Amino acid sequence: MNSLLFSPFQVGQVKLPNRIVVAPMCQYSANDGCANDWHLMHLMQLAVSGAGLIVLEATAVERHARITHGCLGLYNDVNEAALVRVMSSARAVSPAGTRWGIQLGHAGRKASAQRSWEGRGALGARESPWETEAPSEISFADGWHTPREMTKQDIDRVRNAFVEAALRAARAGFDVVEIHAAHGYLLHQFLSPLANHRVDEYGGSLENRARFPLEVARAVREALPPNVAFGFRITGTDWRPDGITIDEAVVLADALKSVGVDYVCVASGGVAPASIPVQAGYQVHLAAEVKERTGIVTRTVGMIADSHQAESVLTSGQADLVALARAFIDDPRWPWHAAEALGDLEALGDLEEIKYPGQYERGGAVHWPGAALRRNGVEQVAS
Repeated sequence: MNSLLFSPFQVGQVKLPNRIVVAPMCQYSANDGCANDWHLMHLMQLAVSGAGLIVLEATAVERHARITHGCLGLYNDVNEAALVRVMSSARAVSPAGTRWGIQLGHAGRKASAQRSWEGRGALGARESPWETEAPSEISFADGWHTPREMTKQDIDRVRNAFVEAALRAARAGFDVVEIHAAHGYLLHQFLSPLANHRVDEYGGSLENRARFPLEVARAVREALPPNVAFGFRITGTDWRPDGITIDEAVVLADALKSVGVDYVCVASGGVAPASIPVQAGYQVHLAAEVKERTGIVTRTVGMIADSHQAESVLTSGQADLVALARAFIDDPRWPWHAAEALGDLEALGDLEEIKYPGQYERGGAVHWPGAALRRNGVEQVAS
């Protein structure tokens, strides 16, 4: 059986060996934006998974653009050098053909926050908080900092910061650069009428609310080398009638496609409190509608953990790529197990080519479900 999940796919000029994507996962463990040994362990573990594309966590384009004190950054030479060190080790152990991406973002009014295990709220007075900025002076929720409304000069500065971070990412050897415009962070804040109450050319109509994200898209695409694929994570809905709708998401995706964005990843929610029907694949229908109505390469994400579920999303044409996060935390060898579950061990290659290190071959034969690996149709049992 040849599964679609393990078929190669082209995104811009970048060829992915399969359609499995490791979604960005914030680790909140950086030192003033710098990757460290935690990231080394985390990324090397994902590197040997066999996923076609591994996207690094949301990475701040400015120091005060971080969500927390522990967020990764790519805003100075020290950040860049630290990330290059970690990525050199991760690439060294990843299978040939593995592609690496990085998600660049600005937290806006959701910056200056506690790490998830510290409470998830706004930093208190004794926790070294910093001033936040946003399209309008509207707090994310009760108890959060009131952001400063961004001026045109601020908008220009942040756009340039996205460009500079993208150039650093390209210099560091990333195959894919993705801009974060979802989950309630700055570009999503500009897009959503729940957070954007401006009365200038950046507020009001969808055309105006989308102006800044599209300025970022144009500037970054012009700066990136053509061999680096370029994507956006967008919002399919705010899950509120007064927020972003799927129709607006379709308009945005179409506009992003027209300025050279190679793909969109469709997420939802996060800009304001809402009732979200979280369940397996709860965002797939959003990606499906964007894909059908725009034709742009589309990735789906959110509570996808079962290999048959992922395969069904692809075979039904609802998305081109499937991203998983929690599933990889639970099972860093998810692609190996998915290949067996789908009856597609050949998709990962014979024993010489299978997407796991030779050091794990013996253990795989014992512990991989099925108790044996197969080479040329003959079971290989550990001695």
